[in-house]
Amino acid sequence: MNADLNMTYVTLGGHVEIHRYRYLYFVIMLTAYILLICFNVSIICLIVIHKNLHEPMYIFIAALLLNSLLFSTNIHPKLLIDFLSDKQIVSYQACLFQVFMFYFLSSSELLLLSAMAYDRYVSICKPLQYPAIMTTTTVSLLLCFAWLVPACYVVVPIALNINSKLCSFTLKGIFCNNSLNKLFCVTSNELSIYGVIVLLNLGLLPMLFILFTYTKIIIIAFQSCGDVRRKAVQTCLPHLLVLINYSVLITYDVVIVKLESDFPKTAGFVMTLQIITYNPLCNPIIYGLKMKEISKHLKRLLRHMK
Repeated sequence: MNADLNMTYVTLGGHVEIHRYRYLYFVIMLTAYILLICFNVSIICLIVIHKNLHEPMYIFIAALLLNSLLFSTNIHPKLLIDFLSDKQIVSYQACLFQVFMFYFLSSSELLLLSAMAYDRYVSICKPLQYPAIMTTTTVSLLLCFAWLVPACYVVVPIALNINSKLCSFTLKGIFCNNSLNKLFCVTSNELSIYGVIVLLNLGLLPMLFILFTYTKIIIIAFQSCGDVRRKAVQTCLPHLLVLINYSVLITYDVVIVKLESDFPKTAGFVMTLQIITYNPLCNPIIYGLKMKEISKHLKRLLRHMK
């Protein structure tokens, strides 16, 4: 507690031997952050610049990569500062903001993946109706839904916890997440129930929708001709790979919060660094390599740069 500024600070206690390896950590994570910025921005710019990529599928990809970029920017800059600092601390208000951004953007990513699954379903299963269904208005509404609904859900517990009293000031992590709840003197049963509702609405239901949609696509694709099967593989495989990456991120976050007292600190530290970097770094690589039109424009750009 800083009495002069009337601010509460939380210590991020998940770092391992930071005084010995601070510069190694800093160089590795700075390199990863620069690469993921370059990769994501490159694909987004290609989609914005080229008119033949102004289609719903590519617009959703651009939105997903922008979401990943914001997700990384919420964590990496503070992480880099902490690596070079003598004390790894964060103000309670800033910690709450990081929690909000982490779960808002994580939930938005799943809803964007749901929108992409729906787009692929209409394209492959109802190709004649696709132009009438996936209009500019529909795409805009799906994008607004994917970002506004999670923000409204996540802001409620954050707002209610602004004035909550802390009985512990050390967070067992390297950034702020749901572990913050374990620092409160009193845990609200109402907020716990609300959290379960949010997890169902923003986690389980979209995941079931995605699985149902891709199951329908696979069934129809195997019942159709070779061209339909080829189209399904080419356009759905990247989405499924990204979904797997996302599932690993969310599963890890849930597990680490539940088992943090029994989880080895070093293993938790290394896995956390991998998880928060792997997903935003791999998404643009997957789409750049697997999506035919994006890959074609990317190759042209690289040839022009040479």
